[in-house]
Amino acid sequence: MSTPRELWQQAFDQSRVRDADYSTMSGIPLQPVYGPADGSGDYPGQYPYTRGQHASMYRSKLWTMRMFAGFGTAEDTNWRFKEILKSGGDGLSTAFDMPTLLGIDSDDPMALGEVGRCGVAIDTLADMEDLYSGIDLGAITTSMTINSPAAAIFAMFIAQAEKSGVHRSRLGGTLQNDILKEYQAQKEFVFPPRPSMRLVRDTMRFCAAEMPRWHAISVSGYHIREAGSTAAQELAFTLANGFAYVELGLAAGLAIDEFAPRLSFFFNAHVDFFEEIAKYRAARRIWARWMKDRYGAQLERSMTLRFHTQTAGVSLTAQQPEVNIVRTAIEALAGVLGGTQSLHTNSMDEALALPTEKSARIALRTQQVIAYETNVAHVADPLGGSWFVEELTDEMERRAEEIFAQLDEFGHGSILEGCIKGIEENWFQGRIADSAYELERKVNNGQKIVVGVNRFTEGNDDDEMELLEITNEDEARQLKRLDTIRHDRNQAAVDGVLAKLATEAADPEVNLMPTLIEAAHAYVSLGEVMGTMAGVFGRHVEVPTI
Repeated sequence: MSTPRELWQQAFDQSRVRDADYSTMSGIPLQPVYGPADGSGDYPGQYPYTRGQHASMYRSKLWTMRMFAGFGTAEDTNWRFKEILKSGGDGLSTAFDMPTLLGIDSDDPMALGEVGRCGVAIDTLADMEDLYSGIDLGAITTSMTINSPAAAIFAMFIAQAEKSGVHRSRLGGTLQNDILKEYQAQKEFVFPPRPSMRLVRDTMRFCAAEMPRWHAISVSGYHIREAGSTAAQELAFTLANGFAYVELGLAAGLAIDEFAPRLSFFFNAHVDFFEEIAKYRAARRIWARWMKDRYGAQLERSMTLRFHTQTAGVSLTAQQPEVNIVRTAIEALAGVLGGTQSLHTNSMDEALALPTEKSARIALRTQQVIAYETNVAHVADPLGGSWFVEELTDEMERRAEEIFAQLDEFGHGSILEGCIKGIEENWFQGRIADSAYELERKVNNGQKIVVGVNRFTEGNDDDEMELLEITNEDEARQLKRLDTIRHDRNQAAVDGVLAKLATEAADPEVNLMPTLIEAAHAYVSLGEVMGTMAGVFGRHVEVPTI
């Protein structure tokens, strides 16, 4: 019988290996993996994938350097996308402004002063066309960080790709589309939970049938952590939401191995270096076991957890912003040592404004230094076997399982129902708020040191750095653009497709994606689409608890 090491070797021998010098600067050869002398134990690419989902890990392919960008108008962001690609980025991630995230148009009174400020403004298909103009979407993967209006924005994305000659089946990338964490942490919701989950279901069904390279959901722990959770809570809440989406897909009649390979995850990389690494290792192990044992997955790709990582925005400080480069480098290294599939590194000035071109380039260069100068990508799970890391991994798993048990109890055997009940009763929100308060208390009393904030403040009064400015001119350009589209489009077609959407929204068995794509082609605005569905679904109002 083959040992785990021998099985790993067989898998590694079948892998493609990058052309690189696999030795230290002193000329010491580096093995692709290390383990016990007798060949026992876990190895990368072997269930439950604690040490990584592939036998070769980064020896075959480095992580995707997927830089997050979005500001001003679609034309502005298109320029930044092209600069990222020119600088060596190999994946795009789109940040949308607050009106777009809330599903309202740029000329809505509630959008005043927010258009293009924290991301790119997208109102109609015309904006989406400008956003990806000159970029071959068949050759590059794209991520879109959007949730409540995700189905409508996704429809615009598909429409513009096909207008440019790229069939939907060729599109590769990820739609965040994680509505559960909006109620738990980020609060950018529109509809109540259950109709929102219907839209998630519709995208899952659509992608399973027509878009084999697309991930319909990226289950996001990032925003849970940014809201103030601990690493263990981020791990548990995120995976619980993932299990909820699995149960949603199964309830929709999809076979587990039909859609599970297209679920992905999005985690935070905070500054507590080893805890973050343990979190990622525990996440892979938990997901594999639950998918196999509870949900009956058979395919390896259903059991392997794929995740994107972004360094912690909440760890950035307005004081001494250059120090944020150090924080980001440490956080990015944790993501790499934890086995991430793609990575975004925050820019040093993001505690003050959207990043300048220079600061965004430094953030990308941080990843490139890790990838090409440190040699950490030469060895799969280089920290595997560390007593500290292994114990911390076990403890993260134990704490997560405690939370899963509680949610299972809430839902009477259903994690999906447990998550919804937890949202309705503000259970998640309360847990996150308590953790955020405890951390802030420790910072305020000096128990936790933050450089430049409560210690080592010399230099805080240095001259301010140059910042990116989003002006009222950007908003004016966007409003003019929207007005022109409304004037030039076929209003009869707009009215017809909105009436069709309202009728279909009232029937929970209808998949709304085809009609949303039809609406996109008619240049129906995001606000018009969302308003029509709100007329059927209603709008969610969170009721605080004390």
